Amino acid sequence: MTVGLLIITHGETGRHLLNTATHMLGVCPLDTEVVPAHFDCDTEQTFRQALAAAQALDHGSGVLVLTDMYGSTPSNIATRLRENVRVSVVAGLNLPMLVRVLNYPRLDLDELTEKALTGGRDGVLISLPPDQE
Repeated sequence: MTVGLLIITHGETGRHLLNTATHMLGVCPLDTEVVPAHFDCDTEQTFRQALAAAQALDHGSGVLVLTDMYGSTPSNIATRLRENVRVSVVAGLNLPMLVRVLNYPRLDLDELTEKALTGGRDGVLISLPPDQE
């Protein structure tokens, strides 16, 4: 069994990142769902949608939930999922984080969570001109 992947972000950010990552990789190796939290959303309805998605994604190995910004509505919804489903929540979603996660589909939930963290951090760099490297 593999870990499920749930992406909860403002608007369609998560869907765009997932489309880009799967296009780059040529495949989406994890069972994945995206739940958009639109700016005018009913947070309870969005929570119920996220809960249903998380429950469907959990095949016994848990669900990694990636969200875009800690403390925001998507992050708060993701955190509430812990009451009902075995999830690990990582905020600060970026493309390097998502690509790293998708490159390690056989890892368990704790290991995949660590890959998400390192992928996100390691993917943020200052791009210096060649003469300053």
